[in-house]
Amino acid sequence: MADSSLFLICNACGTQYATSDRNALTTCFICDDPRQYTPPSGQTFTTLSALRAEPERHNEFHPFPSSSSSSSARFTSIVTVPKLAIGQRAILIHTPGATCCGVQAMVVSHPYFYSSHLEWAEALDCTAYLAAEDAPRWLARRSSGARQVLLDRVETRVEVDGEDTGVRIVKLGGHFPGSLVLLCNGHLLTADTLMMTPAGLSNWSVDALGNPRERPKGVNTFSFLWSIPNMIPMSAAEIVRMWGILKNYDFTSAHGLFLGWDIKDNNLKGQGEYVLYCTPTIKTPAS
Repeated sequence: MADSSLFLICNACGTQYATSDRNALTTCFICDDPRQYTPPSGQTFTTLSALRAEPERHNEFHPFPSSSSSSSARFTSIVTVPKLAIGQRAILIHTPGATCCGVQAMVVSHPYFYSSHLEWAEALDCTAYLAAEDAPRWLARRSSGARQVLLDRVETRVEVDGEDTGVRIVKLGGHFPGSLVLLCNGHLLTADTLMMTPAGLSNWSVDALGNPRERPKGVNTFSFLWSIPNMIPMSAAEIVRMWGILKNYDFTSAHGLFLGWDIKDNNLKGQGEYVLYCTPTIKTPAS
């Protein structure tokens, strides 16, 4: 059996390929997608073995901000330091009734975050949930068994040993046809299916003198982008379609792809409506 620690990993996006042959793999099909990019320094690859050998490389665990909600202690952000590839965080959810025996399920929002998910799923002996619309085209590594489960429904209930965990996987599409978000106890985990704007992350609670103030009307919280790094927005029709799904769920906090991208607001769902008139109407390329 091939040593997966020697499989090539794209330094730009983190995708792990099922080969260690540098002569056979000279480009990354994820980074060649119009939504992504190859850095000015050019295409390069590394391996898990090489990364593990770096003395400064490690993972950090950060509890959710205590202000997020009373249930925030159940959520932990995990980030790799120094930053690797895109630099997104993983979010660990300790569901009610869960034990400390291990991770039971993994949800990957879209192909740019597929990265080394199969490596983790095998190491943790858990199932990885992916969107059926995206995985067949964009998987760089495929499991020989049932490790990867493809979702074809808008909503999937996550169960462990037949018990409902309260976690819901919701397929919004947009960035990719199958882009996913996750909801648990009022927390909306967006990855980059929805992007948080600087205005959304702002503190509007007080003015420069510390006096209470209200959030200005018309200020948005989310943006919907077909390509995040290349700043290509989605069409207004696609945004309305996505919001038509998301509005059916209640949430009072949202948590994006990077550490610190956390918003707590009891009116958060209502704020999302503002993005519907803030994004220009254009036709995005076919996915």
